[in-house]
Amino acid sequence: MNFSVGDNALNGGNDATTRICSVLAEIPRGYVITYGDLAEMAGYPRAARLAGQTLRKLPRGTKLPWHRVINAQGRISLPEPASQRQIERLQKEGITLLNGRVDLKKYRWSP
Repeated sequence: MNFSVGDNALNGGNDATTRICSVLAEIPRGYVITYGDLAEMAGYPRAARLAGQTLRKLPRGTKLPWHRVINAQGRISLPEPASQRQIERLQKEGITLLNGRVDLKKYRWSP
């Protein structure tokens, strides 16, 4: 999946944004990654917060699969109502949550 300039969170963006969005676009349907995974795959190890900040800046209606990124414990980190939207999107892709957690052993994407 390619993302367009309209999906770039920083209007022209920077290298980190571009790299994070590129990895985000590659996450397959039915899989998740953690914020730390996203940052590491983009070339920024130990920068989970950078990944989270980048996702927060995505424009409303983006086609990038932001909902496939969860925290390292397999939980949704977003407040309501965004967390409910994320859960619904994950469930539509066949990802189940048990006690509010995604089973990372089963659904974690590792290219």
